Amino acid sequence: MKKNSLYKGTLQNIILKLLSREVKMYGYQITQRAKELTQGELEMTEGALYPSLHKLESEGMITSEIRKINGRDRKYYLLTEKGKRQQAEQETEMKSYLLNLQTIFNI
Repeated sequence: MKKNSLYKGTLQNIILKLLSREVKMYGYQITQRAKELTQGELEMTEGALYPSLHKLESEGMITSEIRKINGRDRKYYLLTEKGKRQQAEQETEMKSYLLNLQTIFNI
């Protein structure tokens, strides 16, 4: 995370949400999609992304598969059923949280 440390606490939520929109994504694709959606505001570093992906995988929220693309292995990440449920719960919590912040900050 380069630009905004506020994103750091929601990185796993962001990853799960991005994966919920796609069938599968690889690491670089996740970083680029986040950057694109936030118009460059969210720049995930590999040092932030991959530990989060590994944690989500160890918790059973995502799974991975390796595909050979142009002679190179590429690791894709996919949501599990558990991850889909967790993502939906987190999204509900996040919407409530954002509504409260809007109220507090008069946005």
